[in-house]
Amino acid sequence: PVVLYVSGGNTQVIAYSDQRYQIFGETIDIAIGNCLDRFARVIGLSNDPSPGYNIEQEAKKGTQFIELPYVVKGMDVSFSGILTYVEQEAKKSLSKGIVTKADLCFSLQETLFAMLVEITERAMAHCGQNEVLIVGGVGCNRRLQEMMDAMVNERGGQLCAMDHRYCIDNGAMIAQAGIFALQHGITTKMKDATCTQRFRTDQVKVIWRPSTVWNHS
Repeated sequence: PVVLYVSGGNTQVIAYSDQRYQIFGETIDIAIGNCLDRFARVIGLSNDPSPGYNIEQEAKKGTQFIELPYVVKGMDVSFSGILTYVEQEAKKSLSKGIVTKADLCFSLQETLFAMLVEITERAMAHCGQNEVLIVGGVGCNRRLQEMMDAMVNERGGQLCAMDHRYCIDNGAMIAQAGIFALQHGITTKMKDATCTQRFRTDQVKVIWRPSTVWNHS
């Protein structure tokens, strides 16, 4: 499947080919989860259980859509300008009663998620895929799942969406990748082991999966 990886630290559209998880599109500035978390703080939403979850709940009460910048550049997206714009709109309009927190949350979600759906659909067409897998903390958002499901259904495909058990930070996922590596003879001595914070998805050679060829559509 085409994978949409959306979290507080990453926003990428990925597809597997030739023993690499190739990145087709990504954020050119901040991650979508970072954007949502920062806006939640601006409008005073709680961190319990998470800012993104509280934005999702608040957005369900929104009745007015405020047009926000829609920034898709080829296969990449940009969120920092949208965040600045909606923060300014909140400071300007909330106190005057022109808009509500719910309206702003609703508008921000709809805009950000529409951008993600657009670049995911392009990746599907390029790879000839009819399945989408959403992973990462923001992948728990039901509205994102609904919007992606509508697009995938129009293409006669299938959406694979996870709940919070598999979308939040999960050490078991890292351990599983380590098991696969060990099973295929990849080991690292403790003295050589390091942590690379900006290790990109497409830098990992996935030797435990066979090479595949895309069928472009």
